[in-house]
Amino acid sequence: MTSALTFEALKDQVLRGETDTVLACFVDMQGRLMGKRFHARHFVDGAWNETHCCNYLLATDLEMETPGGFASASWQTGYGDYIMKPDLSTLRPAPWLEGTVLVLCDVLDHHGHPVPHSPRAILKRQVERLKDMGFDTAVATELEFYLFEKDFETLRKEDFRDLAPISGYNEDYHIFQTTKEEHILRPLRNHLYAAGIPVEGTKGEAGPGQGELNIRYASALLTADYHTLAKHAIKEVAWQQNASVSFLAKWHPAYSGSSSHVHQSLLKDGKPAFFDESDPLGMSSLMKHYLAGLLTYAPDYTYFLAPYVNSYKRFAKGTFAPTRTIWSVDNRTAGFRLCAAGTNAVRIECRIGGSDLNPYLAIAAQLAAGIKGIAEGLELPPPAEGDTYEGDSGFIPRNLRDARTALLESSMLRAAMGDDVVEHYARAAEVEMEDFDRVITGYELARGFERA
Repeated sequence: MTSALTFEALKDQVLRGETDTVLACFVDMQGRLMGKRFHARHFVDGAWNETHCCNYLLATDLEMETPGGFASASWQTGYGDYIMKPDLSTLRPAPWLEGTVLVLCDVLDHHGHPVPHSPRAILKRQVERLKDMGFDTAVATELEFYLFEKDFETLRKEDFRDLAPISGYNEDYHIFQTTKEEHILRPLRNHLYAAGIPVEGTKGEAGPGQGELNIRYASALLTADYHTLAKHAIKEVAWQQNASVSFLAKWHPAYSGSSSHVHQSLLKDGKPAFFDESDPLGMSSLMKHYLAGLLTYAPDYTYFLAPYVNSYKRFAKGTFAPTRTIWSVDNRTAGFRLCAAGTNAVRIECRIGGSDLNPYLAIAAQLAAGIKGIAEGLELPPPAEGDTYEGDSGFIPRNLRDARTALLESSMLRAAMGDDVVEHYARAAEVEMEDFDRVITGYELARGFERA
């Protein structure tokens, strides 16, 4: 596999005329890439050290509006700049774009300190807490999406009506159906691999036109970087093929939602810290405390797994999306599934998050909950069995309003991330609700236009 570029290799490429553009990007609150395109010569001559961006980019919504109520950036404070500091260890080719390489940046204030509510900084803080405890992370995400026949611009002009997936029926593991998508997914796999992202493969999912991308596990920060770059690349490759892709958690009431399951475990001195061969399930006491933390504090961090009004439409019985924050052994109806029980690959899969999550925030929040579970020595309840949709306890927050309240009231997350960070993202949730509350939906018109 091609590795990420060194800075010296980039300079050589620029001298030979092989690379002419450098994308310097940071990750915004929504998990998107924001940044600048540099002429490669200018980047290697100086911009590699730092560049700048407006601070509103970490205090906005999906529409990139400038809503009030954020303490970090406002009209009152004049919307100043942040420093974008390229992390040269993330430098890599972007093979789906001609002559282009890409680098991820950390976001710093004018004193050179990390901006606390920057997603990459939030995750780094939790990783450092684990390192102080003697642990490393091993994390992987599964990213689901829907492919559609028409391109983004056409669908936008048609007001996203009469959406047609790229294939016509359930394609879960279906080779013939997914062959119809290979003009998009084959170049995607190859481009990501050439970019140094350890792609394992793609597969069909349970809805028509629904796919999944799998990338090999890595440390928490690398996994979030890989996830973000892959999500961006899928959009660009689909656009290049005159098609489109959506990571909306639930685009149609009759079809499966799109998830982003998070697999996680810890390492100690390079060895699996979650494994204990003397336990019937192979679970160490450390893993049990960690998982108990995930369960206990799941309502606190649900916002970071389901950040939009639409996110909560996905949680429904019989859809493979969970409705309860309970755990079970290799059971896809539960919010948390124990995988590879009895082996040194034993790990926990969180099935709550949708494909609309920001991976840095989602992983960071779960690490914080796991750390708290370890620190408190929380006891793990017995695993649930059977159809866990049938139950009356441990429900995932039913809507964004409830998740925001749980976030604001979370002493665990306030201690782990800081009051300012919690309040910043609680305001982001509030902005999303305010925007939705202003909208007259098609449902309201169809239901009440004549009958009300």
